[in-house]
Amino acid sequence: METLLALIENETDLVRGGKLKEAGTLQPEKARLIHEYTRGMMCAKEHAVALGNMAPAAAQNLKRQHAEFQPVLRINLAVLSTAREVASSVVSSVAKAVGAQQRSTTYGPGGGSASGPRAASGIAVNQSL
Repeated sequence: METLLALIENETDLVRGGKLKEAGTLQPEKARLIHEYTRGMMCAKEHAVALGNMAPAAAQNLKRQHAEFQPVLRINLAVLSTAREVASSVVSSVAKAVGAQQRSTTYGPGGGSASGPRAASGIAVNQSL
């Protein structure tokens, strides 16, 4: 849990600092640690009574650490969400600007003016940040 917490705090700092590429390199280790954390928490939940009876101090410490972990995770998710929204907005703005430059200067069907600016084709947005 401590290693995962440190990694998430590091990722949050990198994203806040605009170092998205560096933050992206942390993803494989983060996924591995989240998997281990989830497995450990499920095991602790299944054996909560036994853990509480055999090691009450350790069980309390685990509960405390888990409670401290939640706000850090919420902050991380908010920072990642904001970065994703900003990136999406920038790419959409670029697509609209490029599309406006590609506007036809000829007449449309029926002699009317051609349609307004369109988003450029060929620009994709990966929304799985």
